[in-house]
Amino acid sequence: MEERVINAALLGLGTVGTGVYKVLKGQEEEMTAKIGCKVKITKVLVRSLEKAVQKVEEPSILTNNWNEIKEDPSIDIVIELIGGIEPAKSYILDALHAGKHVVTANKDLIAVHGQELLDAAKAAKVDFLFEAAVAGGIPIIRPLKQCLAGNHLSEVMGIVNGTTNFILTKMSQDKMEFQDALALATKLGYAEADPTADIDGLDAGRKVAILASVAFNSRVVFDDVYIEGITKISAKDIRYAKEMGCTIKLLGVARNTETGIEAYVCPMLIPSDHPLATVNDSYNAVFVHGDAVEDAMFFGRGAGELPTASAVTGDIFDIVRNIQANCCGRIGCTCYKQLPVKRMEDTYNRYFLRLHVEDRCGVLAEMTEVFAKYHVSVAQIIQRDSQNDNMAEVVVITAKVREGDFKTAIQELGGRAAVKKISKTIRVYGK
Repeated sequence: MEERVINAALLGLGTVGTGVYKVLKGQEEEMTAKIGCKVKITKVLVRSLEKAVQKVEEPSILTNNWNEIKEDPSIDIVIELIGGIEPAKSYILDALHAGKHVVTANKDLIAVHGQELLDAAKAAKVDFLFEAAVAGGIPIIRPLKQCLAGNHLSEVMGIVNGTTNFILTKMSQDKMEFQDALALATKLGYAEADPTADIDGLDAGRKVAILASVAFNSRVVFDDVYIEGITKISAKDIRYAKEMGCTIKLLGVARNTETGIEAYVCPMLIPSDHPLATVNDSYNAVFVHGDAVEDAMFFGRGAGELPTASAVTGDIFDIVRNIQANCCGRIGCTCYKQLPVKRMEDTYNRYFLRLHVEDRCGVLAEMTEVFAKYHVSVAQIIQRDSQNDNMAEVVVITAKVREGDFKTAIQELGGRAAVKKISKTIRVYGK
């Protein structure tokens, strides 16, 4: 019996695209035994044919004309790895409307236009899979949609950006300041030439939108996610965090509460005994809590050529199995609820507060008076002498408090004569 071949087109031959090409080549000998047929890349869409020719074994598969792929009925699967919104969105919609299955790693696109793309896939009765859009090589989208579908999930949170985790690791372990750690990350290739999307939390924000939508079966888009980056974190903050039994990580947090979904990205102190506290360097980890499974954690490489290619290839193989079983489009959009997304002011967290005050009797009493007015309870406090003889540095960790109330308390505290400077406020993860 002749071996069946399923043809695929690859859009983009950058880092991840090259990785997918390599992984599929490396799987050729076992592919039929593993998934029942061969997957063959018959077209690769690139901007520069000249630059791409060195990356493939068969230069004839290269093209810079999208229509050659869109109008080719022999191509069953389109693998979109060019990134960004356009032309990626148009290419994907064209492919879906033409009855082609699509695999993508495009978090930017899914976080904003995921519903439109999933609706188009449903209408065409084809698969649209995006495992690689969140956490690189770590399986998390498929587990949320399938393996954990028997749970009511209340929280999905974790470290979903390797660049910022590397920077914070260096600041913690090597006592580097932020700019020095960023420079090292850039030198080693962990940070892009323009690191804004990473260090400002935008990359993680897109991933949180996707995770929240999948986990809670309700649409959350990028604009719903509150975002803070790590640019204001100092080595001093990290030293104080350690003294208080914590480490600082950039966390993406999504919670399903009785009053709505919370979705945010920000640097947070996390207790040193929490599993995420030991996730260092460029590694990612996602922590899930469900009513049946309780706690589960997914850990691994969150980016890179081959880890991300691993996730993309897994989606390709899944589609191939569906094609052979004639059961494509089984799991599409799972956002059947319409839950509200809470304003950040209405969320509850603990807070780390570092400030400089007059070094005299009664100042702490003044602080606690303001805190009490806005229902802010102090859980931990450290006082240090400042270099200025008349000043003291105070570090406080609060109990859980509504963010809006805490911000109002800080505003009033900052207006007191005894308070010379509020240096930092950072959220604290936990009860």
